[in-house]
Amino acid sequence: MTKLVGMFFSAILLAGCVQTMAIRTMGEIMDYGLETFNEEGDLQLAGEALGSNLKLVEALIKGDPENEKLLLMAAQGFNAYALAFAEDDSVERARVFYVRGRDYAMSVLMRNKRIKEALGKDLPSLQVALKTLSKDDVPAVFWAAFGWGSYINITRSDIGAMADLPKVLAMMEFVRDTDPQFYYGGPYLILGSIEGSLPRVLGGKPEKAKEYFERALAVNGGKFLLTYVYYAKTYAVQEQDQELFQSLLAKVDEAPLDILPAARLSNAVAKKKAKLLRSRMNDLF
Repeated sequence: MTKLVGMFFSAILLAGCVQTMAIRTMGEIMDYGLETFNEEGDLQLAGEALGSNLKLVEALIKGDPENEKLLLMAAQGFNAYALAFAEDDSVERARVFYVRGRDYAMSVLMRNKRIKEALGKDLPSLQVALKTLSKDDVPAVFWAAFGWGSYINITRSDIGAMADLPKVLAMMEFVRDTDPQFYYGGPYLILGSIEGSLPRVLGGKPEKAKEYFERALAVNGGKFLLTYVYYAKTYAVQEQDQELFQSLLAKVDEAPLDILPAARLSNAVAKKKAKLLRSRMNDLF
């Protein structure tokens, strides 16, 4: 009887191990799929594929909720979906997806007890906790701050949401200081967008925003075209510099789609957003 019970529990453990191994193998395959997705230049095809793949990633997370690779894949994926396929058509849907992206990344960060406690406290507490992190933590911090900041950006009428902006800035400043080249100069792009979108009377720093955008362009060689789009959308509009606005969007139009093959999708999104932004020029200036 003891042997039978032992065999029974061994079988259960083996089944659990096999399931975990299968999920992790699928996670590795999905990782390659994410690379292929980022290289896709057809927005319709990419949108259809991303939606179904994100549900598959969430199903895998259900089976292996501690899998950091899958959690960060979901974080990046939902943020990308919100930016590329929801934000321009439905702000409400974009808000939901940005929060999901943020929360998946946060679930990784919350494993750090200091970060978990600091997020519920004041800004200085978070800044101190962030100093305990390393370069390995950059992806989780970046995608959490990206989703959080993007949500705030499209929810500006919510004073409570705006009150969290300093924490987002602190997190992105950690990424800037730790790995400034991450995601094609992503921390500079995001910090530039935040500083450039706020009016001076609300604490906006246009000179700092311009510096951030120029640094982002230096990192990605002007090949990550969303940099130009947000440079135009934030800094150029706030400064009412229509000539700069037009020249930045012209760079997006003139660049070939495959100027950066690994980010072909992001550049296709940039071209779409540049066209939409230009259509609003008379309202912006």
